[in-house]
Formats: sequence, C-alpha cells, structure tokens
Amino acid sequence: MTEPQREQLAAAQAALLRTLLAGAPPPPGFDPVRLDVEAAALRAKRGRVVAKLAFRECRLLGERFPALFAEYARAHPRQEGVHAREDARAFVAWARREGHLKRWPWDRFRR
Repeated sequence: MTEPQREQLAAAQAALLRTLLAGAPPPPGFDPVRLDVEAAALRAKRGRVVAKLAFRECRLLGERFPALFAEYARAHPRQEGVHAREDARAFVAWARREGHLKRWPWDRFRR
C-alpha cells in the first residue's frame, strides 16, 4: 500500500468513526440507516459500561438512565485517550450539573 493510499484509508476511517461516535454525516458509500443502528449500539454499550462503573448514581436515575445517557453521549462523544472511569465520572458530573442527580455532602470527598 502506498503512502497516499494509507492517508486516504486513514481519512475514510476517521470519517466513519466521526459518524459512529460523534453524529457526523455518513461518509459516501455508507448506508445511513445501518450507521444509525451501529451508532445506537455503540452508545448502548458505552452506557452499560458507565452504569457498571457509576452504579450508585445510575441506579438513582432508575428508568431515566438510558435516555439521559443517550442525550449525554450524543452531546459528549467519547474522546480518544479517555478511559471508561473518566467517562463515567464525566457523565455523573453532567447529570448533577443538569439537575438529574442531587449532590450529596460526601461527594466533595470523592475523586
């Protein structure tokens, strides 16, 4: 594979990831419906990981968690290099800022 071909492939892969993870328009040649299904599956998987790592907070959200996490995930795509625990903390912080979770006095002592 030549260097220009590698660069073209890398650009195409980056465009596909932006579509799946950040809601960017689909790259040419891809079925938008199928990409929407895959993007939803990836958000759900991310939500399951966050629910395990921030169990207490997500349990407090109850049945609202899936919809709230989907809202959060669309507005806050996972960034390269961000670990799952950081992602879970960021979701909890967002949920508190948005008023979905109340702050507990002991939260200031948690990392």
